[in-house]
Amino acid sequence: MSDERSGEDEVGAETTDQTPENDGQRFDRLPATAAERVVAGRPTREEVVEWWEQRYGVPPETWDGHTFWEKGNGKIWAFAADVPSPSPVEGLGLRILRARQEHWKPSTNAVQRFCGEATENVVVLDDEEAERFVRGEDQELERWDGDWGYLVAAHEFEGATEPIGVGLYLHGELRSTVPKGRQEDLS
Repeated sequence: MSDERSGEDEVGAETTDQTPENDGQRFDRLPATAAERVVAGRPTREEVVEWWEQRYGVPPETWDGHTFWEKGNGKIWAFAADVPSPSPVEGLGLRILRARQEHWKPSTNAVQRFCGEATENVVVLDDEEAERFVRGEDQELERWDGDWGYLVAAHEFEGATEPIGVGLYLHGELRSTVPKGRQEDLS
């Protein structure tokens, strides 16, 4: 399924001068391209797909069949179906990304669900490193020679590399961003 509008325009809350703006209380579908953007600062579907491809090597077709939505300021969600836009529901699909800031941050759920085929900025952790990571511990990781910033932390499971979460790599240190409620002690 494509991210076509089905005749719906991207709409935000209206200000007194009729300039559309983001309404953080509802889901609005992302515009397909910048030419279709009417809410200033809202990412486009094209930009989101391109970011996942450039940053992590996630193939663009991974997102086929998903519509993209913004709720709040830069909280981007993927939904494997389509509904009319705007939508006042509390939840819609899976939050995949925090945008509208200098460095976009993928969600743990998105990395685990969509980064199985990631080829860029993936750090594969050994058993001890992976155990520390899922406990929420930061650790020195001088061996990484790739980009700084948000990485896909992965681990080998039964011969396959599987994404386990999002790490922030700065100055030789891998910081775990595993949410407190999802941290595990695997020892």
